[in-house]
Order: sequence, then structure tokens, then C-alpha cells
Amino acid sequence: MDARPRDICAELLAALDASEGRRRRRKRDTTPDAIGLAIKRDLLERAIAADPEPDGFEAWLHEQCLAAGGSEGGVRAMALSIFEEWRLAHDADAFREWLARGAPSDDARSE
Repeated sequence: MDARPRDICAELLAALDASEGRRRRRKRDTTPDAIGLAIKRDLLERAIAADPEPDGFEAWLHEQCLAAGGSEGGVRAMALSIFEEWRLAHDADAFREWLARGAPSDDARSE
């Protein structure tokens, strides 16, 4: 697969809708979930705009963590999640195909 981080991150951004749908339906306080999803959305949007080279994507994510300063912990957690999904998109055809189809999920539907 020759996809660039920009391409995978755009598809991962679309997949966040399902996470938001699940979060909104939970009965408990989902503030921490919302914060994590916002950090992840921001990182994905920055990756799309920056369009780092595939071989340098991990280093680019690390730079984002360092730039976060005092809030590095949350950024690091979401950067690791994004990098794992990036690798999964390269290694698992079914995951890549699901992303390419727009990450369809019943959870993405609003009530």
C-alpha cells in the first residue's frame, strides 16, 4: 500500500464520527472521552495539513508530542493510537478497506 499519512488520517477522521456517536449515548460523564477525541481530531487534522512523508510519520507524531509541552500525556496517548492505526491500515487489508469505505458504523448515526 502506498497511502500517505494524509490519506489514512483523513479516513481515520471520518471514523471518529462513530466514536462520537458512542460517546454521546453513554450514560456516564464522558468529558474525558470528549477531551481525548478532540486531541485525536486535532492531531489528525494537523497530519492532513502537514502531509508528512510516510517514513517520517512516526517522527512527525513525536514532534507533536514534544510541542505539546505540559499537555504531552494526552497528546502522546492519541499519537500512539494514531500510529497504531496507521500501521494497522498497512498490515490489515480488511481494516484499510473499512476505512476506505468511510468506516461505516451504526454508532456513527445520530439519535
